[in-house]
Amino acid sequence: MALAAKLQLRQSQALVMTPQLMQSIRLLQFTHAELERFIDDEIERNPLLERRADEDDRPEPEAEPPPEREADGETDWFASDLDHNAERLADRLDSSLENLYPDDPGTRDRLSPDLSLTWKSAAGSSGSGGDGGFDLEDVAAAAVTLRDSLTEQIAFGFAEPVHRIIASELADSLDDSGYIRDDLAELALRLGIDRSLLETVLIGCQNFDPPGLFARNLSECLAIQLKRLNRLDPAMQVLLNNLDLLARRDFVALRRLCGVDEGDLIDMLGEIKALDPKPGAGFTGQGAETIVPDVVVRPAPDGTWAVELNPDTLPRVLVDQTYLARISSGARSPADKEFLSDCMQSASWLTRSLDQRARTIVKVASEIVRQQDAFLMKGIRHLRPLNLKTVAEAIQMHESTVSRVTANKYMQTPRGVFELRFFFTAAIASAEGGDAHSAQSVRHRIRQMIDEEKPSDVLSDDAIVDVLRKSGIDIARRTVAKYREGMNIPSSVQRRREKRAMAGAM
Repeated sequence: MALAAKLQLRQSQALVMTPQLMQSIRLLQFTHAELERFIDDEIERNPLLERRADEDDRPEPEAEPPPEREADGETDWFASDLDHNAERLADRLDSSLENLYPDDPGTRDRLSPDLSLTWKSAAGSSGSGGDGGFDLEDVAAAAVTLRDSLTEQIAFGFAEPVHRIIASELADSLDDSGYIRDDLAELALRLGIDRSLLETVLIGCQNFDPPGLFARNLSECLAIQLKRLNRLDPAMQVLLNNLDLLARRDFVALRRLCGVDEGDLIDMLGEIKALDPKPGAGFTGQGAETIVPDVVVRPAPDGTWAVELNPDTLPRVLVDQTYLARISSGARSPADKEFLSDCMQSASWLTRSLDQRARTIVKVASEIVRQQDAFLMKGIRHLRPLNLKTVAEAIQMHESTVSRVTANKYMQTPRGVFELRFFFTAAIASAEGGDAHSAQSVRHRIRQMIDEEKPSDVLSDDAIVDVLRKSGIDIARRTVAKYREGMNIPSSVQRRREKRAMAGAM
């Protein structure tokens, strides 16, 4: 059989991931903080973008004369060549909604207000009334770090310069919890000092605040704090030396080793629970970041739910058409024209993509609210099992789009603020062939049953399975054990020991 070369022509279609399409995908899954940083960068690069001021703070625009035309009758190149109408320009480029969101085919139904008309400047409401004054309340004090606190205490705690140097080296070896993880022998060898001198300085450092710093393990950390409270007696020291028995809740063995009765043991456990196992953690944290919900859900007058975008999270940007008209008449060189064209394309793409992002979030959130109406009305026990595919099919979008929308987005409801991913839970089959149960609601029932159990009737995992099956939930024992461990609930044996010890002390 002879081989021959031949030419074939094939026609096919493929979605090309243009840079703007990839950026739009990123834009969809940005958190509020990430989106604000991205917009700030875009405004810095693009002179045609600006943050819109509030209506009350925005100055009245000054009337400007129309740009003068050239004597030879040359018209404005920008008006004739580029057509600065944003929508028509974007339709000619690859930034149209059909290209940026192929799984949301070009619907123009407004599920939220036109953001290009309602965005306002985040900085418009701040300031000092336009007088250029300085508001001291706008300045936050810098957080004191653990190293700053220790540097001050070392300066007052040691008189000898050598001791201060050693103490500074010990402070540098602390981890985020305030423990020394370096080997003292290696540290003494590195510093070229005797081990005894290092331990002497270490004892002095253990008197610093907060108590518990410079410990080498958890037992020593708790002992330092108890010593400061004058509560480190021999029985308590034995208890600290056997924290593994405490973790297993073996109170019988602890009573025998410590030589105390049940009442004294319960008092000792109460004192230990009041201590701080990570004394350095209070300095490392930057404080709890306030969660700003992206969507607000309120009861509507007709008995349904009103789903709205949170105006505090709306990106307030627009294209500065006034500035564009001012500079377009002065652009004559090809480089200037190309620069303005790129800026206009980028600005048009950003405003339209932000508008589409907001409408997509509302669309997904509205479907979640429709699916989880029972949860909003009656509580977590009525949370329905839900997956991304169900929502995607209901709103005619792709699963990946729903996944990006629900990532790191929050919804404020009458029952609290929840991440959108909270409403997506696995399904637990019904024992009676009815509707499936949400895994989250099953976890809630397990925790509720364990919280209500009595010392004489502690429920094992098998007993919990029987109770759930009687209520119509078909669940395996290993699933109950997995949910219980995920909620940091000890086993029935450990709970029985603890409850009996607590009951004996009362």
